[in-house]
Amino acid sequence: MSEPDLMMQQGAEPIVKYHNPDLLPGMFHTLYPFGIGGFNDTSQPTPLSFQVQADYYFNLADKSFRQHRTYMFVALNIQQRRMAHLHMHFTVRRSHFETLARSLTSVSPQTLRRVADHLQQEHNYSNLSVDDRSALNLLTQVNTIAARVPGSQASKMYVRNEIRSYFGFFGMPHVFFTCNPNVSHSPIFQVMYGDETVDLTARYPVLVSARERALQLAQDPVAAVDFFQYSVTSLFAHLFGWDYSSQCSTVAGGILGHIEAFYGTCE
Repeated sequence: MSEPDLMMQQGAEPIVKYHNPDLLPGMFHTLYPFGIGGFNDTSQPTPLSFQVQADYYFNLADKSFRQHRTYMFVALNIQQRRMAHLHMHFTVRRSHFETLARSLTSVSPQTLRRVADHLQQEHNYSNLSVDDRSALNLLTQVNTIAARVPGSQASKMYVRNEIRSYFGFFGMPHVFFTCNPNVSHSPIFQVMYGDETVDLTARYPVLVSARERALQLAQDPVAAVDFFQYSVTSLFAHLFGWDYSSQCSTVAGGILGHIEAFYGTCE
């Protein structure tokens, strides 16, 4: 009797998400056919962060990783969770620090788990036990800071504070500029996607239909990100005369003269 080609294991214990090189190879067998190449592998001669290794996979000549339907979302979710776990901290009022510090250390993980399950199931506050209610009231007195977690409200506030700091140092900006490169209608994106029939030397390059361009955009979002980065970099380098290597304006300058500083952010 021959063994099956694919064996799916299951159990009651959740799989460890940290320091587990077998996590993603076990989830995506077609991307890791030999079961190697996972993240946080201590046997690697050069340590790699999760973000660096994920970016490397997405920029391989083999587009299996970037064109997989779910791999990108799983990798992003893991990265966001790690950022939330490692770069989130609490702030309290100075006058309440000693009291809240002692109270927080006395709350058990089991109590927090009960409170979280209770709230997730949308049960009433009055149904909580005395200890669980005290733990919930304690958390309301603590502010959560997550400025380094991408997409969080705190990260947006961090960007706004940086912009205000620019105002204080350089003065009010003279120009507000909005750039929105259109990916689906750009022949440059089609070349980055891999369409070798597009002739960029032509004044009006011949492109595939709008439907086909939309499908290509959905199939390869990494190429869309590369196109956006290329467009913004080229715009500031050739139109505004900004030298990215020296982090200052070029000698010749651009259409606005010599730029002293600029701040850019994406929606």
